Amino acid sequence: MSPILAQAAERPSKIVNPLVLQRADPQVFRHDDGYYYMMASVPEYDRLAIRRARTLAGLATAEEAVVWRRPESGRMAGYIWAPELHHFDGQWHIYFAAGNGDDKFHIRTYVLSCPDTNPLTGKWSLNGQLETPWDTFTLDSTTFVHRGVRYLCWAQHEPGIDTNSNLYLAPLATPTTLAAQPARLTVPTYDWETIGFKVNEGPALLARNGRLFLTYSAAATDYHYCMGMLTVRDDADIMDPASWIKSPEPVFKSSPAHNVWGPGHNSFTIDENGRDMLVYHARDYKEIQGDPLFDPNRHTRVQPIQYTADGIPDFGEPVANGPLV
Repeated sequence: MSPILAQAAERPSKIVNPLVLQRADPQVFRHDDGYYYMMASVPEYDRLAIRRARTLAGLATAEEAVVWRRPESGRMAGYIWAPELHHFDGQWHIYFAAGNGDDKFHIRTYVLSCPDTNPLTGKWSLNGQLETPWDTFTLDSTTFVHRGVRYLCWAQHEPGIDTNSNLYLAPLATPTTLAAQPARLTVPTYDWETIGFKVNEGPALLARNGRLFLTYSAAATDYHYCMGMLTVRDDADIMDPASWIKSPEPVFKSSPAHNVWGPGHNSFTIDENGRDMLVYHARDYKEIQGDPLFDPNRHTRVQPIQYTADGIPDFGEPVANGPLV
């Protein structure tokens, strides 16, 4: 096949939702090399895999490269959750959460690093465990640059606070160490954040229109799962929790009309036409048999983001299955 035909074959003409089946906690971003990269939790919770394509639609059929598998026992041999792929300091980095073999819920955050150009074929090695002030349940790390400073935002259980996880923010010194004490940005307090579990997790940052919009997910991972949002002016001190405004209602939640349930753990990307896109997971049915953690059918979905006249993202409701208009 000629290079032109091969490239065309990699580009399905239209995004069809769900974009990728049985991939939860999806992260998609468009790198400077022109590829879209995607990582997500797999139903077996046992490995880290990357796929890439020249188009968003192409991710649906892109081959996955498994870049790391959990060991058979010991540290990091438990549940493997919510990986994110980032490139900074001249290397690729994967932030992911892992439990231990003898305690799968002993969840901590670890970082893998790769110096090679292609993260699908490069050599990955363990950089270390993320160091935070508490040795507690820690997951869902994301990183971004704001005004020349690289920050890490993550979810963690803080001793003395009766929640499963809150959101924290700090500048990074190295991929695994913080450059300052973290700021606690949000604690789950609203009724919709505390159904089943008291959870704020899965942060994702969208910088637009003179503001930073930090979305997150809340509640149990069944049909109650939904997205909240924090907002701050981009010239404010983002390490001051008082600078952030928390939306009192979910900004994205289940759609009975479209039969899409439990949308959340999102990321943001840009499509080939420059549109801002919301990437998230959801199920196609409301009722779950057994523990939601072991229901494999959280599928990756995408849809464009609209904005209000004031420049605030309006996520609307999850679109129905089928071709994206």
